[in-house]
Amino acid sequence: MTRDLVYGRNAVREALRGRRAVLEVWAGERAAATFDWLEEGPRPRTKRERELTEAAGSPDHQGVVAWCEPYPYADAWELARVDRPLLCCLDQVTDPRNLGAVIRSAAGAGATGVVLPAHGAVAITPAVSRASAGAVEHLAVAVVPNLARYLGEVKGDRLWAYAAAVDGETSVWDLDLTDGTALVFGAEGGGVRPLVRRTCDGTISIPLAAGVESLNVSVAAALVLFEARRQRVLSSSTGG
Repeated sequence: MTRDLVYGRNAVREALRGRRAVLEVWAGERAAATFDWLEEGPRPRTKRERELTEAAGSPDHQGVVAWCEPYPYADAWELARVDRPLLCCLDQVTDPRNLGAVIRSAAGAGATGVVLPAHGAVAITPAVSRASAGAVEHLAVAVVPNLARYLGEVKGDRLWAYAAAVDGETSVWDLDLTDGTALVFGAEGGGVRPLVRRTCDGTISIPLAAGVESLNVSVAAALVLFEARRQRVLSSSTGG
């Protein structure tokens, strides 16, 4: 049976509370005695630190490692069909820490989900799960064969697509993000690829102080996603 590895305190705890079954748990003596939430899953097997590190492939396991059912990816087209979706699309982001941080921010901002391209990008890995503090277990994440084609198919009167860029034509503070929105962020260095950018309805920028050229993709995504959340909460409270 295919199993996915998860390690780290928050990642394992949220896996136990998430959508997929946790099949096996290993814990160090201290973790087994301290983390009472381990009782929510299968009885943990007590292991030495060295065994945990070898199993996780990293010393960052925080005393707990688990194996789960394979990650349940969502259907990207279904995500786009919900009422006023807020999608975070990542174009060729390869750093698992960045992806994990974006997923955590997207979950906190109440996004509908995160959409990733199938090629040239990181998918859900143990490192991504840990970096997201377990948010991957609760937020929908979808993978599409071709991001530009996907955006071209789902955008329309009910969903607008915007690519974040340093030279974006509209400031995020001046853009209405209360309708269905797909926000596209590119990897550091290359940014959003030209074809993906041209497929979008427009480009947006984050006003930065003099001397700062750009932001890390996870920071940029967090700022824009929470601006969208701010606008939507305000719109709901005023009956908009």
